[in-house]
Amino acid sequence: MAGFLRSQKSVNWRAAALLGLISSTFSTLVSQFLAARVGRDAVVDWMVVATIPLRDGMLQSEPSWSTIAAGILFHQWADFSWAIVFFGLFGLWTADLKPRTLLLIALPWALFTSALEWFFLVPLIPFWQPIFILNQPYWIGFLVHALSALMYPLFPWLRDWLRGRLPSPYGRFTAAWGTLSAATLLVLGLVAFLGWQNRELPWMGENPAFDQSYMRRMAAHHAQGVELARLAAEKAQDPYLRNLAQLMAADQKGEIAVFRQWWRSWFDDDLPEASPDEHTSMPGMLSPEQLDSLRHADKNAFDALFVGLMTAHHQGAIRMADEAMRQAGDLRLRLMAHATRHAQRGEIELMHGSQGFQAVKSATLSLFLTAGEARADRRGAAPSTHPH
Repeated sequence: MAGFLRSQKSVNWRAAALLGLISSTFSTLVSQFLAARVGRDAVVDWMVVATIPLRDGMLQSEPSWSTIAAGILFHQWADFSWAIVFFGLFGLWTADLKPRTLLLIALPWALFTSALEWFFLVPLIPFWQPIFILNQPYWIGFLVHALSALMYPLFPWLRDWLRGRLPSPYGRFTAAWGTLSAATLLVLGLVAFLGWQNRELPWMGENPAFDQSYMRRMAAHHAQGVELARLAAEKAQDPYLRNLAQLMAADQKGEIAVFRQWWRSWFDDDLPEASPDEHTSMPGMLSPEQLDSLRHADKNAFDALFVGLMTAHHQGAIRMADEAMRQAGDLRLRLMAHATRHAQRGEIELMHGSQGFQAVKSATLSLFLTAGEARADRRGAAPSTHPH
């Protein structure tokens, strides 16, 4: 009897491992295909994930293939591990659940695991890495975990297959669910390919005037942000601040690329420059004199000046994104604006050394606070030295 139980547990662990490979690969592919559809640059997201185990040195204004691969592999490992926990460690309670029951608890499990990662495991123990939660809003992590958990109903058939018990009573469900999942990948892959060819799904709204103005203005605002970040990547004295500048440049360039792809798809032309009136209406834009002062700043004064100017610049982008969340006609722009607002606030926190419980608090409040309720202006404050 004891040998039989050990054999059963062994099969559960092996089936969990196989399911982990399937679920992590599915969530990776769907995340890649969906990224630009909701205003994300997948390359930047994978780079940010890579900083969790490999630290801040992975931040690059032009993420390398090795950095992207590191982020994908760490994501795969995390999703794989959660499948092992669910069906291996908790196998006594979960291994015999039926597919439909697993489908019912998939989203609660995704909610639990994504929250545990976002609020505790990544920013506190064991990784103590605030960049991830301050750059990516929680809803992105939840969606990724949900995609992975939706593969869990395949477990009963995988377990029967490893036991050699075929045909399995779960064969019909598994065939239908597997076919649906494969079809989803094919459709999303096709949508992603068409988007790459500037054939995104059409703009959805009633009056495009605000959306067009917002895209022109934010692209111009980000372009100046990239210019600022590149100066800091070259001249900042604090290595941590130089790394953050690389993140800022990559993040804002990625959003500009999304704006351009969307504009070509939605309005059949290249994204135009912001008008002079739109330039004057953008909060946080720096004057030529302010930019020159940063270019020619003494090396001992550069870091504090950069933090002050970039803080003001980011706060302007936060106000613009907050406005877009209320007024944009297309849902995709509103989702992107929320992520922009979150990342810009997060980068202000990171420039001032936010970490640990303070980073968790700031990231959590950032999910809900409007621009007017944002953290008080800290322009002119010196950057905190990174603790790592």
